[in-house]
Amino acid sequence: MAAGNARTDTASVYDYVVVGAGSAGAAVAARLSEDPGCRVALLEAGPADRNPLIHIPAAFSELFETKVDWAYRTVQQPKLGGRRIYWPRGRMLGGSSSINAMMWVRGFPADYEEWAKAAGPAWGPDEVFATLRRIESFTAAASAVDASASAGHGDSGPVHVEDQRSPHPLTSRFLEACDVLGLPGVQTAVTQHDGRRWSTADAYLKPARHRPNLVVHTGALATRVVFHNQRATGVRYLDGRRIGTLAVRREVVLCGGTVNTPQLLMLSGVGPGDHLRQRGIAVVADSPEVGRNLRDHLAAGIVVRVKDSKTLISGRTPAGFARYLARREGPLSSNVGEAYLFTRTDEALEQPDLEVLFAPVAFLDEGLTRPKEHGYTISAVLQKPLSQGSITLASIDPSASPTIDPAYLSDPDGRDYETLIRGVALCEKIAATPQLAPYGDGYMLLPGMSGEELYETSVRRYAQTLYHPVGTCRMGLDAGSVVDPALRVRGVEGLRVADASVMPSIIRGHTNAPSIVIGEKAADLLKDDRRANPGG
Repeated sequence: MAAGNARTDTASVYDYVVVGAGSAGAAVAARLSEDPGCRVALLEAGPADRNPLIHIPAAFSELFETKVDWAYRTVQQPKLGGRRIYWPRGRMLGGSSSINAMMWVRGFPADYEEWAKAAGPAWGPDEVFATLRRIESFTAAASAVDASASAGHGDSGPVHVEDQRSPHPLTSRFLEACDVLGLPGVQTAVTQHDGRRWSTADAYLKPARHRPNLVVHTGALATRVVFHNQRATGVRYLDGRRIGTLAVRREVVLCGGTVNTPQLLMLSGVGPGDHLRQRGIAVVADSPEVGRNLRDHLAAGIVVRVKDSKTLISGRTPAGFARYLARREGPLSSNVGEAYLFTRTDEALEQPDLEVLFAPVAFLDEGLTRPKEHGYTISAVLQKPLSQGSITLASIDPSASPTIDPAYLSDPDGRDYETLIRGVALCEKIAATPQLAPYGDGYMLLPGMSGEELYETSVRRYAQTLYHPVGTCRMGLDAGSVVDPALRVRGVEGLRVADASVMPSIIRGHTNAPSIVIGEKAADLLKDDRRANPGG
């Protein structure tokens, strides 16, 4: 696998050009290159995953606002005190799977029943869980709380999933507190291998690195899909100050994610016609929903000061590093979000509308401020937001961030806000149980507050993303969807999307696992087309 700075490559023609080496893109490129007769180029805007902090689980927030993070900010959110919410997104091999909290939470069967209704039976729970079993190497203990556990787990796939190596004692207290309240929780299964982060770069790209038919260009920002008569014929990219073009014989596959993929589509002339023409971009295909239907999981909760116990910050010591490096154990092996539960705020609901997360550390300022005191965090996460946002172009400069507006808590009936308020109240209730109360010494961010004042302040002043934006290139059976059920971009040929942007609805869970599923299924679809039409 060649990597590094890419020169202009107009002379070489690839069967496939994959844009983005993240959760889905790494899987697409690796699977397609299994055929030695198939030439695959993979473009990644960021560097290789060589920073040692990438591979130390508890160190992921140290990567925030560095060169391996797109470090996006939303526009001001009126319902969150006018704040611009920080959105970290991985900008390196492995993408966000190299910067996330490694939580392997697959989603509920009902989530994929929604997908099947929107995009056909190939995206239903039977198909999705079968793909999950194929990609998992699962050694973690199954839990009754995992609603997908009955679908079974895989044990020989490329994605390692294991138990926490050194769960913090407070995590057990949290789980005991949940049991007392009749809300069974689960210790998080994590994408790690022997206590080390296991990203899709580890799972897919590194095993494929010696294949001569797979070429990986890092530090190469895709700037435009090239079309001829509405067929994708290549990808223009920027490598430092050099402009290059990768020509494609069969198809271009966009795997840049929920922010970057709609941005690149619009820069290439595929998107809302009026929006593109206003920016002087020639319209290749008028696709009004490109950049629309943005959904995200919003989290709010409490940070409790801890007495008589050390938390994860004790790992940031010479002794903590020595323990981790010697045995891959201790606080640095933690994924931070060590336990969770799903619950319903209304008994009339058939499915959960909240997730509650526990972290045995004070998670402050959206993860941007390193805590100096021992604390723990309990957060409520809105699972099925009614509010919808958008991604639009702020500039025709491909290196400029697009305009990100998740429109948090903007649903007209205010149901998102009410659900999250109930979630914060539940966090307070859990902290007050006999299992956790003896360890608490007041709130760090909300001193002296309780009741409605605490709940509202937690949401308005401190709510943040849980890093799960989806939906901006939704797939569907209807003609208005951006991509069809085979992930082909409507209105053009030779172009597909395979990443979280195609999700027709947000799942109750975490989006890394289904994003990898989308990459695997995209590769299967492309292989099927190649077999049916070997001539191209």
